[in-house]
Amino acid sequence: MYRKGPQGWLKHLDFTVLNLVALHASYCMAYFIRMGTENPYHSKLYRTIAVLLTLFQLLVTIVCHIYKGVLKRGHFREAIASVKQSVLVVLLAVFVLFMMKMGAAYSRKVMALFGMIYLVIGYVVTLLWKEYIRRHRVAKKSIVIVTVKEYLDALLAEMDTEYYNLYRVAGIVLLDATEDEAESYNTEYTDLELGIYAYTDEVLEQIMHGWVDEVYVNIPFERHIPENLLGQLADMGITVHVRVRVPAELSDYQYVFDKQLGHHVLTVSTTYITTYQAFVKRAIDILGGIVGCIFTGILTIILAPCIYIASPGPIFFSQYRIGKNGKKFKIYKFRSMYMDAEARKAELMEQNQVKDGMMFKMEYDPRIIGCKKLPDGTIKKGIGNRIRDWSLDEFPQFFNVLKGVGGIIEPTKKKLDFTGFSLA
Repeated sequence: MYRKGPQGWLKHLDFTVLNLVALHASYCMAYFIRMGTENPYHSKLYRTIAVLLTLFQLLVTIVCHIYKGVLKRGHFREAIASVKQSVLVVLLAVFVLFMMKMGAAYSRKVMALFGMIYLVIGYVVTLLWKEYIRRHRVAKKSIVIVTVKEYLDALLAEMDTEYYNLYRVAGIVLLDATEDEAESYNTEYTDLELGIYAYTDEVLEQIMHGWVDEVYVNIPFERHIPENLLGQLADMGITVHVRVRVPAELSDYQYVFDKQLGHHVLTVSTTYITTYQAFVKRAIDILGGIVGCIFTGILTIILAPCIYIASPGPIFFSQYRIGKNGKKFKIYKFRSMYMDAEARKAELMEQNQVKDGMMFKMEYDPRIIGCKKLPDGTIKKGIGNRIRDWSLDEFPQFFNVLKGVGGIIEPTKKKLDFTGFSLA
């Protein structure tokens, strides 16, 4: 039975708990330095702040993914993460003190000392725990690696990385090697204390009946895995991992495994967001759309009479545009041109300053509401020019933001079907 490990912040629950301990130790030290040896949790005010700091620490950990890749970070990157964590926690606490009007009753020196002490202690605790994990992590699972000769050197080099810390490599099986070649590899790499074998029925029998928990298959994209190999291993209760190699032209994109149209596929995208991230983005869009629509309403009260008096007709201009994945959507703007602007465009094409004709632009455009050319040649700007110069015409677009059309609510994805990958 294969049990997938925890993901997200739960994956590093140990770091989270240790930093909560460091947080409270820092809080007590800051209190003792400023206020004396009295119990900081005895006061209702300081006890409340301690609880809030705990909640803020958890919030920052979950939302900001503070411990993502923590075991791969060096000392400098760890210091940056510690600064980010302590600053955010302190800023949230200060904000709450300000909003609840508790700043006068709470010592600002305690909060400042807490921030500095927590930065140092949190950083040191994280480094010490990382070192402990590296030194005392014991391999719990036995794994056999199935690969080819051209990957052998790179694979042996990878064994020094942290990814292999949870495993004991019981052996390496080369699909394209003879028994003599495998023996020469064993002689060459005798200091590794693991066996290198050619793929034979006898070796397969040893894997299936030996003390092996998992098998890792790492072969080139174009090479086929021997028929029935994976099925036989799975039937014996051995967990099998098959490495999927992403084509070179897609290596710079983000990708995840998914299931579409009844098949397992590799989903490739320029960007990839989780359900949680999509929810947060949409919530921000709605909030921003509501605020923008309020401002649009205020502008409408001011601009509507000006537009209508200068050019009777609709206050808003709408037009279909091409949005995400070629889908049409309707844009909305404050009208800044006269009603016959589109018809008059053909008459003015000879004066277009953009020679390739890809767009239309004139220094003096008589189609804009209120725009006039005086007898002395100077150009008098009208309400339409002001609307354009100050980009006020774009404010009605907040209605589309609120509706969620026209923009990218979800990333554009390209589905690549790798259903038959290396199994044919």
